[in-house]
Amino acid sequence: MLTLTRRGLVAALVSLALVSPALSQDWREQFPELTIGISSGENETDAIARNQPYADYLSRELGVPVNIVRGTDYAAVIEAMRAGHVQVASVGPAAYALARKIMGEDIAPVAVTLDGDGNLGYYSIIAVRADSDYQSLEDIKGKSFAFADPNSTSGYAVPSYYLATELNTSADEYFSEVAFSGGHEQSVMALTNGTFEAVATHWRNEEAGNIQTMENKGLIEKGSTRIIWKSPVIPNTPVMMLTSLPQELQDEFKTALMAFPEKDPEGFAEYTRGTSSGYVAATHDDYLDVIAITEFNAVQRRKNGN
Repeated sequence: MLTLTRRGLVAALVSLALVSPALSQDWREQFPELTIGISSGENETDAIARNQPYADYLSRELGVPVNIVRGTDYAAVIEAMRAGHVQVASVGPAAYALARKIMGEDIAPVAVTLDGDGNLGYYSIIAVRADSDYQSLEDIKGKSFAFADPNSTSGYAVPSYYLATELNTSADEYFSEVAFSGGHEQSVMALTNGTFEAVATHWRNEEAGNIQTMENKGLIEKGSTRIIWKSPVIPNTPVMMLTSLPQELQDEFKTALMAFPEKDPEGFAEYTRGTSSGYVAATHDDYLDVIAITEFNAVQRRKNGN
């Protein structure tokens, strides 16, 4: 990455009011375009389309093209950030924990979305088909089960942690078959078509979550699934950024992001499906509990030889 050039003597000869625009222009010369990485539970076409108003708004506000790229999984987005190909990303809390483990303080959360009621969290759930007899975790012992992605918070990290701490077991011990579906939509599709008898995915409230989104898009029939377990609240997905970026770029991005709901309410509503009331600032400390869960899971995997 190029180093931002200071215009020493020239800068010293102009007023502070003139220095700021010059420095602002410098980051645009260094970054004539920006890339935001996502790894959505949706299929690629829907994910890119939903994120396009976000990119369009930021392009207008920051004065450079902002592109959206979707990683095949969470790890792919993190690797793209580590390589400098992606400057900003929105991935789940467990994926942030992985990014922090790999990149340390080279990456940090800058903001987190609120839901429509101003809440900061969501939940991991385990769902079964509505026409099954299963009503609890105990009922699905010995059944087939699908996680979403090994770096998914709600689709792997949190249910794995609670299997260990609530039932003193692991997925491999508890279920007859365990697999990673490749994503949240894939998990629920596999559930409804009978490939698995239970799956882990995310849920926010009665109106918002992966299952409701799939129902609204016509991917599954309404009422075809039933929730048998719900986790304690999980902090919402952070917007994370490379801390090596010019400070002026970081500051302008944060300002633009926080103003998104007010400056482009239609674009924000399309991007969030109308389920968010805005953003608040986020810090690394907000995700310490999730980091502890991922570290616990890693220790358990090593103990089990995985």
